[in-house]
Amino acid sequence: MITSIFRKSKPVNLIIVFFLIGLACSIFTFNSAKHSFSSAKVVHMLLCLGISFFSVLILNFVSSKNNLTKHNSFEIVLYGFFLLLIPQTTGSISVMLSNVFLLFSLRRMISLRSQKSVLKKLFDTSFWIAIATLFHPWAILFFILLPIAILLYTENKLRNWLVPLTAIIAVLLIAYCVCFFIDFDLMGYYFNGFLVSFDFTNYNTTPFLIATTLLFSFGLWSSLFYIRSIREKKKSLRPAFNLVMITVVISFLIVILSPNKQGSEFLFMYAPLAIIVSNYIEVINEKWFREVFLSILVLMPFVLLIL
Repeated sequence: MITSIFRKSKPVNLIIVFFLIGLACSIFTFNSAKHSFSSAKVVHMLLCLGISFFSVLILNFVSSKNNLTKHNSFEIVLYGFFLLLIPQTTGSISVMLSNVFLLFSLRRMISLRSQKSVLKKLFDTSFWIAIATLFHPWAILFFILLPIAILLYTENKLRNWLVPLTAIIAVLLIAYCVCFFIDFDLMGYYFNGFLVSFDFTNYNTTPFLIATTLLFSFGLWSSLFYIRSIREKKKSLRPAFNLVMITVVISFLIVILSPNKQGSEFLFMYAPLAIIVSNYIEVINEKWFREVFLSILVLMPFVLLIL
């Protein structure tokens, strides 16, 4: 029954997703403002809402435009429920902005398969990743995708490797100039941002442990089927599916390495993970199992709110 609601792409599903995002942002805001609630908190929540809504629209565009999922709403609905599962992912505007720019880069990267405006798309991809690192330094790991995309989609020519470098240099020069005028220590910011911490104390709560266990177990199970199904995809689509898989692995590394483990770093995993889990739901033959699988993902966020 639940799968039948989201099996088709309908405007009402987008409304449901927006409601889930609004609920997640509200929960985090009220939990973080138990002792002091101010207009700044309201502004922060509204910004988080706007950025999250925009992220969903980008994800929906990337997924549908590149046939990463079938014509359904599974990926955006899962994205919404993931946010509600760990409301802390709506807590950092800088992480959310970094995630938006990474979605932009993924969109341009996957569009390389058309073989049109290749140099421009390589520049844009590198540009958006570089911008993302300004908001979360460890987003630099997503540059790993760039040489892979070049090898998968383009000819191995020198200019295809030099263009991304020009984009990186351009972003760094602009960022340095801005920081110079506002007297901001960019080098110190990056130095502190690239620190590594393996202190997972903040994760040590029952709701958070249940949520992360659910994400990793369902994500790993879906990934096994996802990887196997790539060989069955059209040859022209396989690189995109491979890039999505690599993206979720890189996102997991960021969760492990991030110096400030507040929960917001899980946001990087949500878009690729939503695509991977959606693909698995689409191929489940047993109707009862499909319903149970999706029902757990849908109901668990609400169960955790009670704990």
